[in-house]
Amino acid sequence: MITSIHYKNVTYKVDLSQPLDISIPLRATDENVNAWYIPAPKIEPVTDGDWIGKVSEGASTNFNNIYFNPHGHGTHTECVGHITKEFYSINKTLKQFFFTAELVTINPEKQGDDFVITKNLIKTALQSNPQAIIIRTLPNTEKKRNKQYSHTNWPYISKEAALYIREIGIDHLLIDLPSVDKEKDDGKLVAHKAFWNYPEAPRIEATITEMIFVKNEMPDGNYILNLQIAPFENDASPSKPILYKILKS
Repeated sequence: MITSIHYKNVTYKVDLSQPLDISIPLRATDENVNAWYIPAPKIEPVTDGDWIGKVSEGASTNFNNIYFNPHGHGTHTECVGHITKEFYSINKTLKQFFFTAELVTINPEKQGDDFVITKNLIKTALQSNPQAIIIRTLPNTEKKRNKQYSHTNWPYISKEAALYIREIGIDHLLIDLPSVDKEKDDGKLVAHKAFWNYPEAPRIEATITEMIFVKNEMPDGNYILNLQIAPFENDASPSKPILYKILKS
């Protein structure tokens, strides 16, 4: 199905029958991607005495409870409420769902014991002025789908890079790591704060999406992003970002 999307007096054509899913599914297994020192998610049937909510156990339906943390168990989208005393809900602050986006591949720069996504790396990689930036980091392997990130000191975005992303007008930041910030930073969260302009003038409608996975065969460049979330009244929600190739006129 070919459709047109309009943004800033430009019309983009996409084929909605050719989605490119860049989310990581949540699974009730120790192989599920994981961060922040928490146990694996659980999906298990409701029980009530001898009754088990599972068709194979004699119930008429499968009736599961799901226990998970959106920040630690897979692809998720968060709003500024992630770092504020005031409550902000991703379900209320994300009001639009289609955006122009650019996918960039970044090889983080080694700085001491860290690997850092710097302003210069972002500035060099970006070739357009999108609403959303999607960062694929190197090395990029299938292991990202089930990596156990706790205590690994993953790469992160520098404060200067986050400021630059904000200053050029990007409202939606997507990355294939558990956080835009350093794993153990004593709670400073400098990249989150720089991107959201917190606490000076918080960008309420801006979002950060973490723990995506972008296959190597998807080329860098411009796409249309459909950022889908579950309607949780929470600072973050599991999400399913979908990319669409932009068709030539």
